[in-house]
Amino acid sequence: MHYDVKNIKLAKEGALRIEWASECMPVMKLLEERFKKEKPFKGIRISGCLHVTTETARLAIALKAGGANVLLCASNPLSTQDDVAASLVKHHKISVFAIKGEGRITYYRHINKVLDQKPHITVDDGADLVSIIHSKRRNLLKDIIGGTEETTTGVIRLRSLEKQGKLMHPIISVNDADTKHLFDNRYGTGQSTVDGIIRATNRLIAGSQFVVCGYGWCGRGVAMRARGMGANVTVCEIDPVRALEAVMDGYTVTSIAEAAKYGDIFVTATGNISVLDRQHFALMKDGVIIANTGHFNVEIDIEALKKMSKKTRKIRSFVEEYTLKNGKRVNLLADGRLVNLAAAEGHPSHVMDMSFANQALGCLFLVQNRKRLDPKVYKVPEKIDKEIARLKLKSMGIKINTLTAEQKKYLGSWEMGT
Repeated sequence: MHYDVKNIKLAKEGALRIEWASECMPVMKLLEERFKKEKPFKGIRISGCLHVTTETARLAIALKAGGANVLLCASNPLSTQDDVAASLVKHHKISVFAIKGEGRITYYRHINKVLDQKPHITVDDGADLVSIIHSKRRNLLKDIIGGTEETTTGVIRLRSLEKQGKLMHPIISVNDADTKHLFDNRYGTGQSTVDGIIRATNRLIAGSQFVVCGYGWCGRGVAMRARGMGANVTVCEIDPVRALEAVMDGYTVTSIAEAAKYGDIFVTATGNISVLDRQHFALMKDGVIIANTGHFNVEIDIEALKKMSKKTRKIRSFVEEYTLKNGKRVNLLADGRLVNLAAAEGHPSHVMDMSFANQALGCLFLVQNRKRLDPKVYKVPEKIDKEIARLKLKSMGIKINTLTAEQKKYLGSWEMGT
């Protein structure tokens, strides 16, 4: 069994953390029990490039219970929980190649390790596996049934690949599922991002000028939670409809250049590059805090920040202080990577229960429909989406109504009029 983790002796602590997370993941528990009986992934090789956390562990364990040969690497150099990685190796015999803080060379070496098994299915968070297969390891394409994608940034990359006519196999966009983006992106990102900022800085959120760049579902969540803690929240957007929505939601909406003059804390959540750049750093207040909660560390132009600075120092575990040539200090959190995973523990397991249920059932859908799917990006089927929501509600002890025969007839007809 091959693996590369920080310290296998951390496995005991990791097992306890996985157990703790499992208590709030009843849907994944049900799927694991089902997979264990049915073995739908018998003979299937699954390679995952995901944040190696307690919640991801539950997905890997469930897929293996279904008969899959699962290999796992990190989708971000700072998101790995080393004790969890050790537990997956020691207690579940799942090959993991992930170390928190790994460098770029090790990061891509680990990705290639999970690809060496010639996967039938890829499970991505950021589309790194699919990107490398399509660019550098095209010999693997003949074995691929399809893949699943977890996050907005990855879906953007894959839709670009599809639009260019270069996508060679089907992808299930887990991020498009209602039971993913409406909950994981909004409530998960909202809580975990603020958690990461507080853990990294121990600064008071209440009364601060808190600027959120991007008002997609992740940005909505961050803005909502920051306001809930007493911050004065400003939203910056490029989409006029989203900007208008933010105004109607009660936030101040302005350009980043304007917000840069008064913001105390900035969070990027766009999936794009150079959202905060040289012109913004020059306008910022002394001691400003900047962080990113988008998938890649490209949203903050770190190279420009370095060039503008006369010195830098690590002032706290996840805080790098840049002193600009004009004497002002800019505090960058977690090297511009996802602050919620680098400085905290990522999304709560309660919400990731649904996201990873979508991943698991997305993999099952690919296996069951391997001969019928074209090489394009698919949404999670509505039937799967609603079943996950139903199971989640059931686990929470919540009952909902069902339509009567008369109501179904009315909704499916036109004759009754007014």
